[in-house]
Amino acid sequence: MSYSVFLDPLLPLPIWIGLLVICALASGLGLLRGLRGWAWRMAAFLLLLGALLNPQLLREDRILKPDIVLLLKDQTASNRLPGRIARLEAAETVLEQTLQRQFGAEVRKISIEDRKEEGTALFAALRDALAQEPAGQIAAVIALSDGQVHDRPLPGFSFPAPFHMLLTGEKDEFDRKLEIKNSPAFAILGEPVTVTLKIEESGALTRADPRADVFISVDGAPPTQFNLPVGTEVDVELSALHGGENIFEFRVEPLAGEVSESNNAAMLSVNGVRERLRVLLVSGEPHPGTRTWRNLLKSDSSVDLVHFTILRPPEKQDGVPVDELSLIAFPTRQLFLEKIDDFDLIIFDRYKRRGILPPAYLQNIVRYVGDGGAILVAAGPEYASANSLFRSPLQPILPGAPTAQVIENGFLPALTEFGQRHPVTAQLPETGDWGRWMRQIELLPLEGDVILKGVQGLPLLTLNRFKAGRVALLASDHAWLWDRNFEGGGPQQELLRRLAHWLMSEPELEEEALLAEQLEEGILITRRSLNAVVDPVEVVAPSGISQKLSLEERAPGQFQGLYKNTQTGLFKMSDGALTRAFAIGSATPKEFENPLSTAGLVLPIIKENSGGVFWLQEGLPRVRAVNTGRAAAGRGWLGITPRQAYENVQLSQFSLIPGWLAAFLVSLIGVLAWLHEGRKRA
Repeated sequence: MSYSVFLDPLLPLPIWIGLLVICALASGLGLLRGLRGWAWRMAAFLLLLGALLNPQLLREDRILKPDIVLLLKDQTASNRLPGRIARLEAAETVLEQTLQRQFGAEVRKISIEDRKEEGTALFAALRDALAQEPAGQIAAVIALSDGQVHDRPLPGFSFPAPFHMLLTGEKDEFDRKLEIKNSPAFAILGEPVTVTLKIEESGALTRADPRADVFISVDGAPPTQFNLPVGTEVDVELSALHGGENIFEFRVEPLAGEVSESNNAAMLSVNGVRERLRVLLVSGEPHPGTRTWRNLLKSDSSVDLVHFTILRPPEKQDGVPVDELSLIAFPTRQLFLEKIDDFDLIIFDRYKRRGILPPAYLQNIVRYVGDGGAILVAAGPEYASANSLFRSPLQPILPGAPTAQVIENGFLPALTEFGQRHPVTAQLPETGDWGRWMRQIELLPLEGDVILKGVQGLPLLTLNRFKAGRVALLASDHAWLWDRNFEGGGPQQELLRRLAHWLMSEPELEEEALLAEQLEEGILITRRSLNAVVDPVEVVAPSGISQKLSLEERAPGQFQGLYKNTQTGLFKMSDGALTRAFAIGSATPKEFENPLSTAGLVLPIIKENSGGVFWLQEGLPRVRAVNTGRAAAGRGWLGITPRQAYENVQLSQFSLIPGWLAAFLVSLIGVLAWLHEGRKRA
């Protein structure tokens, strides 16, 4: 219970002051003139003015509130290392008992969890906790942590009480880590890539060996060993092994007894690309589709196009002297013998045998495809004739044989069952709402996958692999009708673009592929396949724990499953036929960039708030009560500031000079003044 007095004037203060001045002047005048009873009159005036101030007595019935101590528990990965978590739990138990028994304080425990790439957000957790507690009851903030804090207080943030940190690590810790200082995002296939590495050692280290072994692997393959100096940036030359994403894993030999091996690895994703895609387009004669092919290939900035059109075949005899022709000779030897391996794709557009390419040149094309090259034959009526490319040394690599029949009826191209699953034609825009083509060459399928069909289900587009190379046969020269928007047109540009890039082995169009994509709810594993059923995928996490994941078909040729994951680093997955590595986050989480226990990151903030730093390795400090503004830490002790906060449960207010009492006293003094003056006169 507490009492206090306050004034609640009945008149505005300026009026009250005016009355006081009048009272003083009247009393002074009476004194100067020697009037009898002036003192009684002044007493009456003062009593009246005091009553007008209306003094009040306030009684407060209070309940004392307990002090609150915020106990921040660092539960992040770096503080869960052996030894640290045990010290944290032991200190937590003793502190809670001490604060409750000796000081009657309430302990609020705040767990700080991992925030993936953000690291330890201690001050964000503290800010949220303070927002839920009355600031007037906070007696101290105590953090049980390794000191690796990766955020800072917001500008203007103030601590309501001393801030202490109790370190869970050891003073003699040491560590080694591997860092990638410089690396490219992509690499040209076949050209070296320079990656700058640095091995750093820190802490109480007595090891004197100036070098360490580093192991480098690509996509989870067996590693290559290098011996590199410690403490120096070193350039290492690597090369992208395949197109698309190449995952490089770097791992340095660990030190015996180091605090953590989690930062001994680093990962790098390098996208392997071709410098330029070189395409040779040979048109047997001018026709409307020639411009379609040319425009498609020229629109791709990554493609270097070499285009030749046969305008004057050798059999043409018109008597024009050769030296008067404005045409250039077809450099067949240079293109098909000397530099054929420089091309990623050769397209024969309505080409037929005319003696321009000798059999030896065509045989070299077969060799070129077998070694990993690609060929596309866009067939016109010539393919059904006696001069067809099928009746040449190219026959072993062509997946369809002509029947010599050319169908001149309109038809709608349609996807086959394989076409619905194959990445070249799967999910083409506006499927089924396409315009007609007006000509098709009848083929007998020999091998490969038919992904588009035409008249009566006959093969329209067939894809095949020949040894290390790829072949495509398009049994029509009317794809250009889609480009001209005939009967609504169709996805001609997208279809031919995908076809050309599949032939050039672009990774995103592989029909058999194993992919991983990180989502908020986990990792989406996708198996792309032409098969109707696929095997489960085994995923091996960075910790070595494996899990088999069954996949469901979500779209034709697309099998997917969600892998729940909380780890970061290099993962490996395999279904028996395909094996792939993928990286999630960093091989070295932010928590382990520097796992040594230290208060250096927050020491200025602790000093600003009268706190202290203590090593639990040396024992738990004693707890004392200190006054606000005094030093709250010393050798072997930490202080809390009792706040003596309270809550008012009842307020009672009483007037010290009630109106009736004031009237009675003023009247009484008036009577006394009258009696006094009457006796004097008598």
